[in-house]
Amino acid sequence: MSGGTAYTVHGSGRQPVVLVAGAGGTGRIWEHHQVPALTGAGHRVVTFDHGAADSSAGELAAAVRELLIALGLPPCPLVGHSLGALAIQELLVTDPHLASGAVLAATRGRPDPVSEALARAEAAHTGTGGRLPPEYEAFVQLVLNLSPRTLADEGAVAEWLDLFEIAAFSGALAGARRPRPPVADRLEAYARITAPLLVVGFADDVLAPAHLGRELAAAVAGARYTQLADTGHLGFLERPDAFNTVLLDFLATLPTTDPGASHVP
Repeated sequence: MSGGTAYTVHGSGRQPVVLVAGAGGTGRIWEHHQVPALTGAGHRVVTFDHGAADSSAGELAAAVRELLIALGLPPCPLVGHSLGALAIQELLVTDPHLASGAVLAATRGRPDPVSEALARAEAAHTGTGGRLPPEYEAFVQLVLNLSPRTLADEGAVAEWLDLFEIAAFSGALAGARRPRPPVADRLEAYARITAPLLVVGFADDVLAPAHLGRELAAAVAGARYTQLADTGHLGFLERPDAFNTVLLDFLATLPTTDPGASHVP
């Protein structure tokens, strides 16, 4: 624990990398695919649980800042998905000295009509005091988070439904679907980011449309943008090998940090 935040350190590599999950996400979401790839490439990986389903990007950024400082990490790469990416963007504006670079997946710099409609729908549903049946919640997650290619694969659909239903019956999805503060238009602020950036868009993402990620990258001087085909909002889990390739290739371009400055065990 660090400042009340439960974190896990993976591997014994010399170069730290911090992974920041999306809304309601726990550090475990990275453990099956990204952690092995990163530790195998010589990184020491920090994952943590934030439970920030209904927090703003700024509030999650503050939690990330607290963790980085508590662990005594030198400036290191930060990797975020969805709300986790938005939090990193805020941190790069306020505390650029904490990061040597960042990979931002399924992100944006401003709202759009779809995100605003979803926010209104979530708020309305919460206001009724009701809860979707777990089976229905699992179906909603299926169609919101995955690509048409995955949905056309009956075996894959069965596996994903099993995962979503387990999460729904445990109550984990209810936390992820709580209304969150609306996304603000922060493109002008993000244009001040100076850290090296890779923005990864998922071509079939309906929650964070790829064109908004491309727009963010265009607003930040020197930022790179790449887009993965046949991926929805959870593209880093749908096509982990493709995501890990672009992730590791970008991390290899960043300056190494002094591991002696870190307090991480």
